[in-house]
Amino acid sequence: MVDLNKIIQAKRTINDFVYKTPFALAPKLSKLYGAEVYLKSENLQRTGAYKIRGAYNKIAHLTDEERAHGVIAASAGNHAQGVAMSAQKFGVHAVIVMPEATPLLKVSGTKALGAEIILKGDNFDEAYAFALEYAKEHNLTFVHPFNDEFVQAGQGTIALEMIEEVADLEYIVVPVGGGGLATGVCSCAKQINPDIKIIAVAAKGAPAMHDSFVAKKPLNSKSVRTIADGIAVRDTSEITLSTIIECVDEFVQVDDEEIASAILYLLEQQKIIVEGAGAAGVAALMNAKFAFPAGAKIGIILSGGNIDVQMLNIIIEKGLIKSHRKMTINVTLVDKPGALTGLTEILRRANANIVKIDYDRFSTNIEYGDAQITITLETKGKAHQEDIAWALKNAGYDFREIL
Repeated sequence: MVDLNKIIQAKRTINDFVYKTPFALAPKLSKLYGAEVYLKSENLQRTGAYKIRGAYNKIAHLTDEERAHGVIAASAGNHAQGVAMSAQKFGVHAVIVMPEATPLLKVSGTKALGAEIILKGDNFDEAYAFALEYAKEHNLTFVHPFNDEFVQAGQGTIALEMIEEVADLEYIVVPVGGGGLATGVCSCAKQINPDIKIIAVAAKGAPAMHDSFVAKKPLNSKSVRTIADGIAVRDTSEITLSTIIECVDEFVQVDDEEIASAILYLLEQQKIIVEGAGAAGVAALMNAKFAFPAGAKIGIILSGGNIDVQMLNIIIEKGLIKSHRKMTINVTLVDKPGALTGLTEILRRANANIVKIDYDRFSTNIEYGDAQITITLETKGKAHQEDIAWALKNAGYDFREIL
């Protein structure tokens, strides 16, 4: 457990550089789930994630000699930008090792902060192993994303701010990858108020820390696969695990579909953009992964907002289909003048808005003299889609829905 005094000292250290992010009541979530739900918006932090808290606190405590040699970090993105910005503030050269599949947004964002980038490995753990060797070869100080007390103390300042604003907070929901955030947060919260319940949330596609918590011993995953790249950690840290076992009350998992739904909900209903890891806590709430009494005061940490634009687009498109607000149909027509007009007139009367249309006369899968039309429609829910299907069938059209 990180000593509370070290977290308080970290708050003083980072106070003039790191933002005190909003910790605000989310009325719609609160009403929907019968609780007072507060969101700690670390997606609005410098670099778009909480990681700068720990990185800045660590670099602030380096010796002059260590700063002269430079620092190195391994990260999927958020820790990278935190280290890069902090190093830039102190005039320290930073080398960042990132997995080869890191989203371009995070790579370019880190480069823009003056860091030297090395892409290496398929995941964080492979990048991490390379960075350790590189640090030895070039005499660089390694800034660990979670196995460092200065880093953990910096992350713990989040809980300090949450409790300062809502003194009678009853639950804190925190995403977990390597465990640095959870270690800092639960250390702080439990020393201030032992009755606060800490709910840790992991991605099902990166189960190492969750499985280790259940087994009460370190267990590693063979591989990781999740849209929550910020918590996609393969190997368990014994250092953070010990504190998590001591202080976390419940450890739950959410899958990628649940995370994606939470991202879309926050975007539409709260007007907040978060990445996969940032949505994990809300996903846990929305899918009843933990129990709480009516009216409970729940603080959820939105750990970051650096989501890849292409990933966000996929999540939006899938979400529209899942919520019956978009549908694609394939219709076979007799290829003659006016045939398409008749089809679109039916869709007009059904109040379906056409957003995309493809007319194919040459497919080998259709009969001579026919045409295959693929149409994407904006719709207003399941009942509306059923009305459209009925109208097409009633008019004698041969069609199928493409999922």
